[in-house]
Amino acid sequence: MFLGYVSIKQLPMETVMKLLLVDDNPSNLFMLGKLAQSSGIADVQSFRDPLQALEEARQTRFDLIIVDYMMPGMDGLTLIREVRNLPDYIDVPIVMVTTVDQREICYAALEAGATDFLTKPVDMAEAKARLRNLAMLREMQNKLRDRADWLQTEVHKATHDRLSVEEEVILRLARAVERRDPSIASHLVRVARTARELAEELGQAESYCQDLYIASLMHDIGKLGLSDDLLYKTGPYTADERRQMQAHTLIGGEILEGSRSRVIRLAAEIAETHHEFWNGAGYPRGLKEAAIPLSGRIVSVADVFDALTSERPYKAAWTAEDAARYIADNAGLQFDPDVARAFSLRYFRILKIREQAGTPFGFAA
Repeated sequence: MFLGYVSIKQLPMETVMKLLLVDDNPSNLFMLGKLAQSSGIADVQSFRDPLQALEEARQTRFDLIIVDYMMPGMDGLTLIREVRNLPDYIDVPIVMVTTVDQREICYAALEAGATDFLTKPVDMAEAKARLRNLAMLREMQNKLRDRADWLQTEVHKATHDRLSVEEEVILRLARAVERRDPSIASHLVRVARTARELAEELGQAESYCQDLYIASLMHDIGKLGLSDDLLYKTGPYTADERRQMQAHTLIGGEILEGSRSRVIRLAAEIAETHHEFWNGAGYPRGLKEAAIPLSGRIVSVADVFDALTSERPYKAAWTAEDAARYIADNAGLQFDPDVARAFSLRYFRILKIREQAGTPFGFAA
């Protein structure tokens, strides 16, 4: 039976301590409540039914628990074990109330997770000192926990701010690439969005998908190192010109290499490997199968699909159906079969990417 909520004047403590009392004897509850008052505990909830007390512990984070051993429905040992299994009660001080001759119960209570004991008849001076010490211990634990939470929040904030700066730098560099080669229009952002879709379908973590999206915007940054004559040529390339064009992968890697940023390191990886083929026939290094980083394998599919379906000075745009068929036909040859399968599963979502309008990189036009 619930005996009610006792509001007690708070003694000089910085936090409001919450105490859970559990004893089927009303007189004991009253005495322990007074004891808590004299020990500086501000808020006390008292229960005669241990099952009701356990349910309340699931709803409220208590700072200190006092529990009797002998109770109907659930004894004190079982209650301690149940409380210790709750996520917020790993280090909450728990006091077991026993009689003097219950030494074996005390040992069992320690095994169950009890922190301290009060023996009947209770010595008020000793009990007051014990409870106050435990309350001070809990207050220190709470301060440490709050400090750790604050530090974690600050770290997350600092990390977010750093990533925001990185993202803006990458987005602006991507715009520079786009302005250098106007024929690619919104190609970069479409490839990035498609790459994210493929990574999600492959079951990659959200953090990786987001990093891949940002890093993919840099996959053609090496084109900044190409000559205007080569970049703007409308006719077919000679063999030497094709070698120069293929060098944009190595140039991109050189531009981005050596960064301490996780995202820029990923961008360097993509810039170098998004033209490698699953069967080893790609460039610049002829990597094969799993030797090609996953990021390069993903962006390869995204890049080819968007390039095929886009008009260029040297070619007409393919239909989406023809481009999708090309990817399916070349799974296991040019493309990682798993990535090609992910593309087919996300095909209709990827089509919508091409329909989306607006400024590609989130900046004002």
